[in-house]
Amino acid sequence: MDMKTRTAVIDNVTVLIEEEKNLLELVRKANIELPTFCYHSEISVYGACRMCMVDIEGRGILPACSTKPEDGMVVSTNTSQIREMRKMIIELMLASHDQSCTTCPKSGDCRLQNIAKQLGVEKIRFKQVNTHHELDLSSDAILRDPNKCILCGDCVRVCSEIQSVGALDFAYRGAQAKVVTSFNKGIGEVECVNCGQCIKVCPVGALMPKYQINDVWKSVHDKSKTVVVQIAPAVRVALGEYFGYKPGTTTTGQIISALRRMGFDKVYDTCFGADLTVLEEGREFLDRYSKNENLPLFTSCCPAWVKYAEQYYPDLLSHLSTCRSPQQMFGAICKDQLVNDLGISREDLVVVSIMPCTAKKFEARRDEFKVDGNPDVDHVITTKELSIMIKESGIDLNKIELGSFDMPFGFTTGAGVIFGSSGGVSEAVLRFAGHTLQKGLTGEFRQFRGNDRVKVSEIEIGDKKLRLAVVSGLANAKKLIDKIRKGEEHYDLVEVMACCGGCINGGGQPVSNEINAVSDRSKGLYDNDKMLQFHVSSDNPYIKQLYNETLDHDKAHKLLHTAYENRRRILQDDIIINKVPEDKKLSITICFGTSCFLRGAQTLYTQVMEYLTERDLLDKTEFTASFCGKQCKKGPVLSVNGKSIEHCTLEMAVAEIEKIL
Repeated sequence: MDMKTRTAVIDNVTVLIEEEKNLLELVRKANIELPTFCYHSEISVYGACRMCMVDIEGRGILPACSTKPEDGMVVSTNTSQIREMRKMIIELMLASHDQSCTTCPKSGDCRLQNIAKQLGVEKIRFKQVNTHHELDLSSDAILRDPNKCILCGDCVRVCSEIQSVGALDFAYRGAQAKVVTSFNKGIGEVECVNCGQCIKVCPVGALMPKYQINDVWKSVHDKSKTVVVQIAPAVRVALGEYFGYKPGTTTTGQIISALRRMGFDKVYDTCFGADLTVLEEGREFLDRYSKNENLPLFTSCCPAWVKYAEQYYPDLLSHLSTCRSPQQMFGAICKDQLVNDLGISREDLVVVSIMPCTAKKFEARRDEFKVDGNPDVDHVITTKELSIMIKESGIDLNKIELGSFDMPFGFTTGAGVIFGSSGGVSEAVLRFAGHTLQKGLTGEFRQFRGNDRVKVSEIEIGDKKLRLAVVSGLANAKKLIDKIRKGEEHYDLVEVMACCGGCINGGGQPVSNEINAVSDRSKGLYDNDKMLQFHVSSDNPYIKQLYNETLDHDKAHKLLHTAYENRRRILQDDIIINKVPEDKKLSITICFGTSCFLRGAQTLYTQVMEYLTERDLLDKTEFTASFCGKQCKKGPVLSVNGKSIEHCTLEMAVAEIEKIL
């Protein structure tokens, strides 16, 4: 390696080139904040917005995001020509953008708004040309507003590259281009897993959490209701960022006091539910391990991962832990206990969750978490929504006195707190397993901490040797599961979190410009763990009391466990892709259900469409897509004029079509 020091001159400042992947990172290293819409270090370079253009001496104007830094470069980031280009780009965006900024939930935190202000855009020289599109309200978790989309492609890439879902993609060309879902259906009707990572990268208000703020206020102000609230661990180390605190700063005491002032009757800790989850999941794991049944055991506390598994890995559902998530365990226990303790009806007890996660909104609405139609958790708000409610109330988080949780559901161990970070669930379960298998064994399992998105380790507890994997990001989970299926890897326990880094980086968390924000939040949780008196969930005295007095085996299974089943990716009846007059010659139906999809239905569809185009048969063929939820293993399945062809290939489809013709 050439040990010569490499440097570049950026706006007359000499900057050392180290491991920067592109010129944009080097410019930011020089403390110059180039505006950009489409650059995120975790996903591929797209270069669509052209906002980060710089003038490189001898080479002209180039995008900084896709240009590698080279020794001796002389770069200007803010020439008059570049400034005018940026202003024009912003004006063109605003000309095709919904400009109802004052009522936009992203107002004040919108990158388009901020960059327009940064560049001094005071008027728009171009005619407003945007076409009105209806809001997509189909999802319980995510609201889509196509009127605000600026076509940066961030949501498309994060959904495909980080989550391996691909619920969003570009369609059409030129001025008609837009981001759409499969078959242009609602985002709640397609394979979206509700993780909210698209929300985190969206620079404008085109993708937002589906707020439940008004529903919560309505419950709080209803004197006939008793309203209790639970706070997830990741919220306490992130909320402060909305009020000027550094990432990772714990604001638990301020949050509790603010919630009491806002009118909540009881303030509890979701970590109590996490302690329950550790005990139930730990026992389930030890039982399966001793019998060598349905291993590896996959964790089930992340609802986005659970939905992903239901859609794409129905054959592995027996390997998922039957345990409910901490949110749902808490809701079930809360409604079971407090209804009797307070002498009120289940309908008059309202449970509100404050979560870092948008998928928790979807989870709370699942039918299996309801009793006679009444949900265990009534409302779910994100960290972002809580910040809005605090500001609406006029509460100054910097000046409010500290409060403490209500008992008994406010008492927790450190094992429950670390659930919010990737690896925390595994460590909490191992602490319990070690305590159970080797009496008195306590300790930390630091090998599952850190920023790596896939962590593998073998643990020895007594005479047991356990092999565990911790993975965050569904694309990483997919790769790991594929290796397990092929027999290339073996694990006893696999922890999966949909969001990279875990709940601390959930879709409802603050979007931070600080590089170490996620790791700082993680450190905050582990610091909380250190400050608590108990670190193993089975040591929680209120959990012990609950099991001794209330939770026998049958009741625990009823309240704390659930079941999963194959879930259709597209919640829709058959869709006519290519419609023709009634005198059509061909009627073709292809199944896009999960089983067929995973066996190549999409490739077969493309091939058949190309064949029909070449034979000039498109205007004589009605093509329909169906979406069954069966695990038939017969895919891809194609039907031509009513005749079904299983394990269909292009050659088989062509033979049948030619026979009919």
